[in-house]
Amino acid sequence: MLRFKVVEEAFDRKAMPVEIPVERPEEYYGKYVFNRQKMFEYLPKKTYDALVNAIDNKEPLPREVADSVAAGMKRWAIDNGARHYTHWFHPLTDGTAEKHDAFIEHDGKGGVVEEFSGKLLVQQEPDASSFPNGGIRNTFEARGYSAWDISSPAFIMDKTLCIPTIFISYTGESLDYKTPLLRALNSVDRAAADVARYFDPNVKHVFSYLGWEQEYFLVDEALYSARPDLVLTGRTLMGHESAKNQQLEDHYFGAIPSRVEAFMLDLEIECHKLGIPAKTRHNEVAPNQFELAPIFEETNLANDHNLLLMSLISEVARRHNFRVLLHEKPFAGINGSGKHNNWSLGTDTGVLLFAPGKTPQTNLQFITFIVNVMAAVHKHNALLKASIMSATNAHRLGANEAPPAIISIFLGSQLSELLDTLEKSTHDELINLSGKEGLKLDVSQIPEIMVDNTDRNRTSPFAFTGNRFEFRAVGSSANCASAMIALNAAVAEQLMDFKSKVDARIARGEDLYHSLLEEIKSLISQSKSIHFDGNGYSDEWKEEAARRGLDCETSTPKIFDAYLSKASVEMFKKAGVFSEIELEARNEVKWEMYTKKIQIEARVLGDLAINHVIPVATRYQSILLDNVFKIKSLFDADKCDKISSQDLSTIEKISDHITVIREEVAKMVSGRKVANKLDDEREKAIAYHDNVVPCMDVIRYHIDKLELMVDDEMWPLPKYRELLFIR
Repeated sequence: MLRFKVVEEAFDRKAMPVEIPVERPEEYYGKYVFNRQKMFEYLPKKTYDALVNAIDNKEPLPREVADSVAAGMKRWAIDNGARHYTHWFHPLTDGTAEKHDAFIEHDGKGGVVEEFSGKLLVQQEPDASSFPNGGIRNTFEARGYSAWDISSPAFIMDKTLCIPTIFISYTGESLDYKTPLLRALNSVDRAAADVARYFDPNVKHVFSYLGWEQEYFLVDEALYSARPDLVLTGRTLMGHESAKNQQLEDHYFGAIPSRVEAFMLDLEIECHKLGIPAKTRHNEVAPNQFELAPIFEETNLANDHNLLLMSLISEVARRHNFRVLLHEKPFAGINGSGKHNNWSLGTDTGVLLFAPGKTPQTNLQFITFIVNVMAAVHKHNALLKASIMSATNAHRLGANEAPPAIISIFLGSQLSELLDTLEKSTHDELINLSGKEGLKLDVSQIPEIMVDNTDRNRTSPFAFTGNRFEFRAVGSSANCASAMIALNAAVAEQLMDFKSKVDARIARGEDLYHSLLEEIKSLISQSKSIHFDGNGYSDEWKEEAARRGLDCETSTPKIFDAYLSKASVEMFKKAGVFSEIELEARNEVKWEMYTKKIQIEARVLGDLAINHVIPVATRYQSILLDNVFKIKSLFDADKCDKISSQDLSTIEKISDHITVIREEVAKMVSGRKVANKLDDEREKAIAYHDNVVPCMDVIRYHIDKLELMVDDEMWPLPKYRELLFIR
């Protein structure tokens, strides 16, 4: 049988030898990145100073400098083997896009010269009419502009100079993730810096930082190729759970299999060459599940690096005869994969705004920003849920390894007690707090706070973890920018509102600290319903969350409605991130992408059910029937009944399962046809959610039952016990 041949080949795989560089990581780190070291080496001093000044002060780069930068960048790229260049951008597909051009132009003498001008560096006009745009552009309106993002360094990937860029339409609307992300980061920079200057007038900028944790599965390439559902959808649409999966909890943080470790080392080296600060690697909870996490970076650069990793990891995996699965839930019954976004804010003076300090002033600042984040998440909890929701992440959220599809904030016991007491306190009241050292806190002065004496809450989608917030609900295949756009923009709006209220109090004659504390107390009171330190998996929490007025919608297409709520539209406008037209267009894309992903899965499942599973089940059923007839011809009636009863029972069960599968496939196809006639993308997505997905669940249930009944040698697809354990 083909399946057994494939399985044997897969289990015979050996770890490919990896050539470990003689150099230490610091010697090859950033080898293929046009970072400041390379800029200093390849650019004239005047050009270098102008470029660095523009990056550091978030200012436009003068056009006259662009030619000089392009010349130096081209020389560096060619010195490192590059033959082409491309504007590398993030369309609304959760992936990246690039169009390669060679460094050549006619020389007028029948030959070519290598050329790369400032004009080509700064801006290009790709024909990008086929990218998702939500109706902003017609197919015949192909013009769009890509423009250089100077804050993210260029890099060389596969002999091509990649220049990170934004992508916008001819009329100026964003058609990508980077444009609104940069807008959101600029907005939170201005708003947070305004508030931070209450505490330190020297603050000029506030930076948003991101540390993502990329979870993924590895599957042997031969087994992957034998599963059409994995190849076409990224997840198994059928498959009964293995007798052994993760129940022994022996994979988590266990010894890394040697073949996987060879892959990880290879990946880490490639990451470091591209300036991705990969630091942590380990086994995750589920078998064949792993994680890679980098050092924190500025959010825009961190997001670029995550998208680059998502391309790189697939390429490196194939060298080791693996395929990487970035789907949030590739296997039923075991943990799915997330991409926890650890997010923080820090000033250009070196202060982390979510880290408690050692003085009353820094701790009042800490409390100010913590409470404003609470208020922002409370006000926009539905939007934040929409920012991480997708057809793929919907399978993961709410399961035992992922936070529920309800946004709440975990603060921990000490910080929770502090805020509760602050809310009830008078201006000069002393507060006694339990903690590592039995702290005493004078509200009017706020001395040292210690917040690292509380446990993490893995059931919380948005948890405070000492000096940052961990947005755990982000999916493993997602573009981090989606969550970071919504979060940074929401916090920017809240900080702007906070500052206006504090300034109004000061204008009425109140002192600064009293004004801050009164507004803080008000926000604590208003945001109480978002604060939850308990078990996010419990049914009681779902009921409690509904009573608190938090968004509890579970239908993915309806969750996207939060982007178009009045509060969201006003917030994005105020933060300067999205116009209403851009929001409407993006939601059209979200609904369309949801429909298409479910449509593809339904088609694949229907094909596998009708053309693979049912024929095999029917053939096995025929074997059993033939066996029954042979038994009847050899034995007397009484003995026949005893011998054949088990086979007859199995035959009947197989018939029942096949009947249901056929009926549900027909129902699923009919549901698709009805949905496809709908013109409204939202209504179409809802129809797929309500009428197609339930059929897929029923079909899977009955196929998985057949898998346990049909002869193992005949079953056409590799099973979980083969897919989930690397040898």
